[in-house]
Amino acid sequence: MLSAEIIAIGSELLTPTKTDTNSLWLTGKLNEIGIEVKLKTVVGDDKMRLEETIRDALKRSDIVISTGGLGPTEDDITRTVAARAIGRKLVYQDDLETDLRERFRKWGREMPEINKRQAFVIEGADVLPNPNGSAVGMAVETGEKFFVILPGPPRENQPMFENFILPKLRRAAGEIYVKRRMLRVGGVGESAVDEAIAPIYKLYETVETSILFNKSEIEIHLAAQSNSETEADAILEELAGKIIEKLGVAVFSRNGELMEEIVGKLLCENKKTVAVAESCTGGLIGGRLTDIPGASTYFMQGVIAYANEAKIKTLNVAPEIIEKYGAVSAEVAEAMAKGMRELANTDYAISVTGIAGPDGGSEEKPVGTVFIGYADDAQTKSFKTILPGDRYLIRWRASQTALDYLRRQILKTQTTE
Repeated sequence: MLSAEIIAIGSELLTPTKTDTNSLWLTGKLNEIGIEVKLKTVVGDDKMRLEETIRDALKRSDIVISTGGLGPTEDDITRTVAARAIGRKLVYQDDLETDLRERFRKWGREMPEINKRQAFVIEGADVLPNPNGSAVGMAVETGEKFFVILPGPPRENQPMFENFILPKLRRAAGEIYVKRRMLRVGGVGESAVDEAIAPIYKLYETVETSILFNKSEIEIHLAAQSNSETEADAILEELAGKIIEKLGVAVFSRNGELMEEIVGKLLCENKKTVAVAESCTGGLIGGRLTDIPGASTYFMQGVIAYANEAKIKTLNVAPEIIEKYGAVSAEVAEAMAKGMRELANTDYAISVTGIAGPDGGSEEKPVGTVFIGYADDAQTKSFKTILPGDRYLIRWRASQTALDYLRRQILKTQTTE
């Protein structure tokens, strides 16, 4: 399996305001054809460090791809430094200057002389045309290594890579197919997931398995590699099936779908409706559900009852319940869910009340204490959870927990009907 390395060039990428998105896109394209990205590096406009980075990359990896630094200004150092790093000269190409001048005329202006720098290319390099900008790319074979130099703007480098580099790399990689799948797991910790499924995935040597925690859920990434597309699909399906069987209902997504997508799909399939009553989440649950196209078929209404008065007036929560148990309690969560269902006349209602912090906690009810309420035509119930994190994470995790609770209740009613 060929290895690749990506170098993102530009001092702006080392500031908190700019992000290197090129390497993400390139990694996806390389992975599709069975080429593994082993390292990504961001280098500022520093000649010494860039030269060192290019030389080291070509020692380590079969394919090195750089992005950025091909403009006409003084800080665009890629072509000069790249040539020095591989021991070649820069040569001037008159046809590139002619092409540049013609382009500027089409844009209604004369080309500044500074742009003549963009007519220099590395000796022996294949020039990669750029119909979307002024900087051409370059592809250089040096020994058994392949060095690709691309401009920085995605609208320029992406078509350049797909049209001129990807076909060549696909031939070099051979008939290797990589199929990917992501499972999402709720209500189980990362260590517990790995302990449960490691004996399964370790038996599949051609599948790369990664287990990641993503703020409120576990992601299981599977990548099956084979010289047959059909075989890669079959291997992936078999392994995913065994993992799902092992983890059971905790696996809420089999193909990377979000929790709100899964809940919406279940409601549609069962022709059921839902309403939500939110306190500490401030409309987050309703927002997530209505982010999904077609949500109007199952999402009827949402109420943000932040203040006690709103819980009493809008959701018909009895004042004595709040006074006796407190706004953050199982009793209030249940009353909110019951009141919400009666108000909206839906099949299901869920509610959330909690302490998102950073203030408001106590020894009995610390920051992160959340009660989730649930009501359907047969029952009203609730459960308590204590969620870690800052205010943002507690609110997000509360919304995820509530949606997951609703999902599990829908699945239960499916089996009893």
